Amino acid sequence: MTHTPYIGRFAPSPSGPLHFGSLVTAVGSFLQAKSVDGRWLVRIEDIDPPREMPGADTIILKQLRKFGLNWDGDVIYQSCRHASYQRQIDRWLDQGHAYYCQCSRKEIKQRGGIYDGHCRNRHLTWGAIRLHCPSPAAGFLDRLQGWISLDNALAHEDLVIRRSDGLYAYNLAVVVDDIFSEITEIVRGSDLLEPTARQCNIYRMLKAKEPTYLHLPLVCDAKGHKLSKQNHAPALDPYHVLEQLHDALAWLNHPVPTRWEKDPPHQLLSKMAKIWNYRDIQSTSVS
Repeated sequence: MTHTPYIGRFAPSPSGPLHFGSLVTAVGSFLQAKSVDGRWLVRIEDIDPPREMPGADTIILKQLRKFGLNWDGDVIYQSCRHASYQRQIDRWLDQGHAYYCQCSRKEIKQRGGIYDGHCRNRHLTWGAIRLHCPSPAAGFLDRLQGWISLDNALAHEDLVIRRSDGLYAYNLAVVVDDIFSEITEIVRGSDLLEPTARQCNIYRMLKAKEPTYLHLPLVCDAKGHKLSKQNHAPALDPYHVLEQLHDALAWLNHPVPTRWEKDPPHQLLSKMAKIWNYRDIQSTSVS
C-alpha cells in the first residue's frame, strides 16, 4: 500500500492584510503539514472583486515570508481558474444536475429562509446557477471538533455555484481547486464548519475523494467577536514579528521553549514542527 504524501494549503482572500487570527490559521496549517514532512501551498482566493483590496495579495505574500511561512510551489490565483469552474458547471447543466434560479434572497426568506428548490423544474435560461445533490451528506468528521452534523434542511438545500452577477461561488471554487492541487487535509478556522459540510456535497457530485478536515478554534476579541477583516482587525505589525509569532504559537497551545525564543521565524517554525501535535490545541480556549 503506497503512502499518500501530505499536501496542505493556506487560502486567504485579498480583502486586506493578514491579522492575528489569519496568522494563527496560517501557522496551524503550516505546522500540520511540516510536522509530517508535507507540502504547504498558498492560494489567493480572488473570486469576489467587489470585496478585494488592490494590492492585498502582494501584502499577504510579503507578510507570510516575513513570518517564516514559506510555501511550496507556485501561488495559485483563483482569478486564473475561471475556465475550470465554468467547465464543471457546464457539465452539470448538461447532465441535469444544475439549473438556473431567479429567486431573490427576499423571496427565499419569505418561504422560510432556506431555498426549497422552487426553480429546479422551471427550465430557466438565466439567473444564478444551483447544484442539486440527490444524496446529501449528513455531516463530516473533523479531526479536532469531532462529528459535525448539518441541519437536514440545509443539507438538502441546492447550493449556488454561480451567482446571478456571474461570479463563481466560493464553495464550488474551493472544492475544484483543492482537488486540482491534490489537497489531502484542510486546516482552517471553525467559522467554516457549515460551508465544509456543504462542500462535502460537491465532492460527492464530483465523485472525488474528500480531504480530512481540521478546524481551529476562532481567535476572538475581548467582546467575543471573531477577528476578521470585516470587523476591522488590525493588520500584523511588521516591526514585532517574533512577538506575534510567539503569541500565535502560544494560542495554539505550543508555547516557544525558552531556548528557541530568539530564533528567526523560519528556524523557529522548523523546530516547532518537530514538536507539533494538533491534539494539544483542544485545551486552548478562545480569548
